[in-house]
Amino acid sequence: MKFAGLDIGSLSTETVIIDENGRMVTWDVSATGANSRIAAEQSFHRTLDKAGLSPADLKYTVASGYGRISVPFADKAVTEITCHGRGAHHLFPATRTIIDIGGQDSKVVRIDGQGRVVDFAMNDKCAAGTGRFLEVMARALEIDLEDMGPLSLESRELIPVSSMCTVFAESEVISLVAQARPKEDIINGIHTAICNRIASMLDRVGLEQEVTMTGGVAKNVGIVHKIEQKLSGRVNVPEEPQIVGALGAALIARQHGLA
Repeated sequence: MKFAGLDIGSLSTETVIIDENGRMVTWDVSATGANSRIAAEQSFHRTLDKAGLSPADLKYTVASGYGRISVPFADKAVTEITCHGRGAHHLFPATRTIIDIGGQDSKVVRIDGQGRVVDFAMNDKCAAGTGRFLEVMARALEIDLEDMGPLSLESRELIPVSSMCTVFAESEVISLVAQARPKEDIINGIHTAICNRIASMLDRVGLEQEVTMTGGVAKNVGIVHKIEQKLSGRVNVPEEPQIVGALGAALIARQHGLA
């Protein structure tokens, strides 16, 4: 038996298919675009094609993410916070705190030994400290987004970025570039500001080890390094951090399908 989970976010959509033993069969990550329903359908069928399956081969499907109500073929919709908890626990069973930085929101989630959510804090009112925020900063610096992490590790001086408002921070970064300040030092300041914001969310939820980071921003080695420095400890990063929510959705689908 096979089970599917979808995580339809504001910027990207992920689909994961697992078998009855919880092993991942295949997965897909693609841009959401303007229509979350179409994005979900395309990602779903692309993942089925990769696995050589048809919709009839699936026992149960769970949808998650902000677009979860736009998936007519899903058997159930579950919040992304619950799904990230289940996915992170499956990958790293000792996880008790999850830091999820996605395209347009960031979350800190505390879970118990079974992957169930105990408490969480969420920033979904503005793009500050999210993937979108980093995209805007990369454009202001005239560099590729994936270069920000490696460049920040070359920094020799921290240049504080005082504003976390995307519009004001962009103006601040443009001004620093005009002053010919080293880009790696500016990025260091950007990453520090993001980590300080995450730290305040951790204070509200309560930090408990182990910590696992999910979401696309977990691919930024500079951010991960800063968070590890802030927490004085190692942070787990999955091989593909973007699919953790979809994996959790698939695991919940498996739970319901085998019930």
